[in-house]
Amino acid sequence: MLNSITSPADIKQLDIAQLQSLAEEVRTFLIENIQKTGGHLAPNLGTIEMTIAMHYVFDTPYDSFVFDVGHQAYTHKILTGRLNKMHTLRQKGGLSGFTKRSESEHDSFGAGHSSTSISAALGIAIGNGINNSNGKSIAVIGDGALTGGMSFEALNHAGDSDADLLIILNDNDMSISKNVGAMNKYLTKLISGKVYSTMKSKSLGFLEKMPKIHEFAKRSEEHLKGMVLPSTLFEELGLDYFGPIDGHDLPTLIQTLQNLKQQTKPRLLHIITKKGYGLETAENDPCKFHGVAPASLNASNLPSYSTVFGTWLNNTAFHHKNLIAITPAMCTGSGMSEFEKNYPKQYFDVGIAEQHAITFAGGLATQGLKPIVAIYSTFLQRGYDQLIHDIALQNLGVIFAIDRAGLVGSDGATHAGSFDLSFLRCIPNLTIMAPSNAMQMYQMFNTAFETNSTICIRYPRGTSDIQNYITDEKISLGKAKIILEGFNVAIFAFGVMVKSALAAGKKLGATVVDMRFVKPLDEALIIKLASSHVKLISIEDNAITSGAGSAISELLHQKNINTPLSILGLPDKFSEQGEQQELYDLYGLNETGIINAARS
Repeated sequence: MLNSITSPADIKQLDIAQLQSLAEEVRTFLIENIQKTGGHLAPNLGTIEMTIAMHYVFDTPYDSFVFDVGHQAYTHKILTGRLNKMHTLRQKGGLSGFTKRSESEHDSFGAGHSSTSISAALGIAIGNGINNSNGKSIAVIGDGALTGGMSFEALNHAGDSDADLLIILNDNDMSISKNVGAMNKYLTKLISGKVYSTMKSKSLGFLEKMPKIHEFAKRSEEHLKGMVLPSTLFEELGLDYFGPIDGHDLPTLIQTLQNLKQQTKPRLLHIITKKGYGLETAENDPCKFHGVAPASLNASNLPSYSTVFGTWLNNTAFHHKNLIAITPAMCTGSGMSEFEKNYPKQYFDVGIAEQHAITFAGGLATQGLKPIVAIYSTFLQRGYDQLIHDIALQNLGVIFAIDRAGLVGSDGATHAGSFDLSFLRCIPNLTIMAPSNAMQMYQMFNTAFETNSTICIRYPRGTSDIQNYITDEKISLGKAKIILEGFNVAIFAFGVMVKSALAAGKKLGATVVDMRFVKPLDEALIIKLASSHVKLISIEDNAITSGAGSAISELLHQKNINTPLSILGLPDKFSEQGEQQELYDLYGLNETGIINAARS
């Protein structure tokens, strides 16, 4: 059946029994396909029935679906004509792992980061009204994404509007009690139906002429619904609330969505789903199966940089009770799972709230504590004002452990840490370090912990080739290190670019410097080498514009040094998706790229 679905119009020809079969086919296909390509497994298994019901009731692209984060939209891709391209998912030149406007007219809004869907869908809904369009705007947001402050800003605006907006709250952190499931279904069907809505609007309109009775009737209705439905928060924000219903029950989903399609006020449907639904191992451990690597990817025994950070946290917290670790909902990804178990009183997961995480850390720092904010480079962008205004301006002793810096691979542009050096370097009171291996990273965190200022340590996704990295050693602030003595050409390498620089340097007979610091630069060493070499090269896994190489260029200009400098880094465009090494090769961030720059 699945192979006959080339557009959403095809599923509208199916009956409920066929839709159930289709859901199982999609589930089987996703399990098999994601094992080959890698990707988000558990979230997509949990949203199959919901997505089928949405496409059965609504008509994209005339109606707009805005998936929050977008990592649960694989079924949506399959139903909108991309089945035959799913084998290219997350690969170079293939389908994105998220929704992407340039990929399909059915992807009404691009995604990748959390908590953006309600704002975007509200914009689309109000735009529809301005353009006199009857198109429906539907936001799909998970309970996790609802912890983001932007979601509440959007809910506040939506409730104060008359936009034709439907919000589907996909709640996968609760279970449905079987003994009240039937009642929930009945109540939701009842209050989402036309008879109830018409009676409610006409009766309240009549009662408005009698203010005291009107207020009494309104409160009575709220209290009655409040006894059986968790609607208070959303109703107070001005949205009509419906649910909760079973998000795997296709007939109920379809009938409820059909009812809600007829309404035009801001409204919220609360559905309950189970992450990993239909695959027992994923249901039992949805965190482990949230994102999976391709089956062909050989497991490495080398430590990941996230693991190194987690080890440092545990070892340091054993001796220092003032260490406080903070994560905006990325405990496992940032390597903090063991720390959470071992030091629960020193650990804070604040949810998807990067802005709060940063300012919260600032408050802790004023009380003599040593907060470490573990955050992906791409998510640090979301807390930029807080970093400037609340941390750096006050020169507070907060450490930022910036994971996934540089090119992240198959997640693509939405998750690439391509800009952190550029947007961090311009901020006063900031020290920026970039380790080239696991041991150096450990040394840098030792140094940062003993330093009472704002320090950023940025490191990549992936593994280090050093297994024995635990040390008590520190490094000198602002000092680079020559790791290969040569002549004519000097290569300034930042972070994990050191490995390629060393390989190229050996072939060129060049001097190679592990810069270690982006801010402050080791100015004395740069000036010395610029005076004794005829060609300079810098290499970084960050945007060339305003990056580390730009810092070297600015220094040479200030000192009136005219030694030619070639800056290797990421071009002025958003990165593609693909394996990390594929992308390094694409952008010339490799041994060959350095040699070509030296000879040009």
